[in-house]
Amino acid sequence: MTLKILSIIVLVASCVRTVATAGISLTNGFERVYIQPFGPNGIRVRSSLHRGPTGHELSALVDPPLEGPGGNQGLTVDTSIAYLGNATLDNGNIRVDVVNGRLFFSRIEGNGTTTLLTNEFIDTKALPSRYYTQDFRTSSFSAQFSFSSQPDEQFYGMGQQACCSDQTVNKKGQVIDLINFNSQVPIPVYMSNKGYLQFFNYPGQGRMEFSPRKTRFEASEATVIDYWITAATPGDYDALQDQYTAVTGRQPTPPDFLLGYQQSKLRYWNQSQVIDVAQRFHDEQVNVSLLVVDFFAWQFQGDWSFDPMYFPDPAAMAAQVKELTGAEMMVSLWPSVEDLSANYLTLQESGLLATTRDGTGIQDSFAGAYVRLVDSTNPAAREFLWKRLNDSYYSKGIHNFWIDQADGGSLGEPFLNNGQGIAGIPYGRTFTQYFTGTQEATGKMYPWFQEAAIHEGMRNLTSTTMSASCPYMALTRSTFAGGQRWCSYLWSGDTSARFDTLTQQITAGVSVSASGISSWTLDIGGFAGLNVDTALGRELFVRWFGMGVFLPYTRVHGDRQCSIPESSPPFAGNNCPNEPWAYGEDNFVILKNYIALRYQLVPYVKRLFEMLQATGRTIMRPLYYDFAVSDEFVVYGTRENRPDIVFQYMFGPRLLISPVGEAGVSSKDVYLPMLPAAWVERGFSWTHWWTDEDYGLGDNL
Repeated sequence: MTLKILSIIVLVASCVRTVATAGISLTNGFERVYIQPFGPNGIRVRSSLHRGPTGHELSALVDPPLEGPGGNQGLTVDTSIAYLGNATLDNGNIRVDVVNGRLFFSRIEGNGTTTLLTNEFIDTKALPSRYYTQDFRTSSFSAQFSFSSQPDEQFYGMGQQACCSDQTVNKKGQVIDLINFNSQVPIPVYMSNKGYLQFFNYPGQGRMEFSPRKTRFEASEATVIDYWITAATPGDYDALQDQYTAVTGRQPTPPDFLLGYQQSKLRYWNQSQVIDVAQRFHDEQVNVSLLVVDFFAWQFQGDWSFDPMYFPDPAAMAAQVKELTGAEMMVSLWPSVEDLSANYLTLQESGLLATTRDGTGIQDSFAGAYVRLVDSTNPAAREFLWKRLNDSYYSKGIHNFWIDQADGGSLGEPFLNNGQGIAGIPYGRTFTQYFTGTQEATGKMYPWFQEAAIHEGMRNLTSTTMSASCPYMALTRSTFAGGQRWCSYLWSGDTSARFDTLTQQITAGVSVSASGISSWTLDIGGFAGLNVDTALGRELFVRWFGMGVFLPYTRVHGDRQCSIPESSPPFAGNNCPNEPWAYGEDNFVILKNYIALRYQLVPYVKRLFEMLQATGRTIMRPLYYDFAVSDEFVVYGTRENRPDIVFQYMFGPRLLISPVGEAGVSSKDVYLPMLPAAWVERGFSWTHWWTDEDYGLGDNL
């Protein structure tokens, strides 16, 4: 009944509405709302108090967008309306109607009719759909923006959920905190099964709530609420991603070597160990493309250089690894700076460290030292950081960097006192302040700027644009919307080594992929808790490796347990192995075959990245992407987050991956979705990878 009333209101208002082409400004008392076409089939909305946006607010949008209108438009509009005003704006297949000061978003169908997608929430008794709270001490405000939704509506994306119990793909019913920490990378963008995508261009902390009848976005501190919405035919999620990446940027293609096998562990803690493992790969004739040196290869946090006691000749080490295996190298980079670092005084005196609202600016602690964060939101700090990385690593043949712990605000965990014996006290999070503003207002872009530091430095050094392809890349534990336009790839953080975590990582991977970040990987085997000497640990590693071959990047890493004692010094001198030969002779044969298979798949994976770069086409695809139109059970199973649906995914357009997520089993049921009619017309059917057995058109186990 409510929907019918709204339809009448829109119909009546349409008789007197003003039709805009360049945009609408609404003066609603002290509130200012700007509505403009932006990108393909997209509408951008910006709301502020007392004065309009400056146009210089922190933003993840590309302006001008890669495609569509709205470039360098600023606040230009051609229609201005007052309190309770009415107007209409179209851009491609999306329409926004302003009706009595409220916004209604519709898709324009091929026959000219419109379908309501969502609208600012209204009810007889409800808080305003655009609701602000302002603190008298500052010109910023907190805000709640509410939109209508249907009880059976499904929402996908919202970045990467934290490890390890959240196994959802459909986010309906969820409350998601917009704060980054180890394994949690929330991005305020979601797709609806009704055929629209909505992105809140807000880099601060807050919350998203997906309740039965209302979707609510909350911002902790802002001066402008900026969001973007786009529409497509229901079920065409590739079109939504194409349009979204046209306004936030597209992933440059990775270098070919990164598509091979990446070897890492916590940790190779001296130069001899690195050479020894490279020699073993050479002797065993096992391909490896990247060899990684993890954290604390430095003397003090913030040195951004090797400790010469353990790594006396980095250039010779990188050259020898290359000669033995052909592999490139990667080195860990932390944002933390302790007082004993060679760079501390310069950074402090130059104002290149993040500060706090009071005190000496300490953000956290690790390994017995209190630390501050380098302020990578400051262009001068990014330049300083890159110079150190170039001097210490890049110029010596180590060209790839691992951005770890740079989640923002503190040293990367959801608690403070990181790395200390006392970590369970519920300290409030540090009031960190950056060049760009506070952690509450801008902190979710801190890791984004850390990525930018390496991308900008590498681009300037090589005199290349790096917009379409990358010579080398950075691995990062966190990011924000638009992070896909950097030469970097995300991994899922420090996960637990369990079978249920293996399947949970599928839902995390497809969720962040649905948020525009397809350049993604994980720790094969999980990060913590795997004992390489046990049968269960070895089984888990092999099963996880089987999935890892069919990911955008195949990367082994973890803090392994074994019977070999740890060395001390150095700090965290874990000597447990994590190479493919460490899991028993029988398993070594299996793992060698998996590695060989990965190299056979490289041309296919390379093509997936080329499509991603061209159109934003998602690589790791939840089943609803390809089968929501052809298979009602996929729709139902996704809505209910059924394991037989959400624990499977398509790796590109041709491969259905259904990992084994239980111990001690030799078979499992796999649901084969009903193929779309267009696929059937092209002669496709489901074929078993290993046996070539034909299983028909699907809709069966």
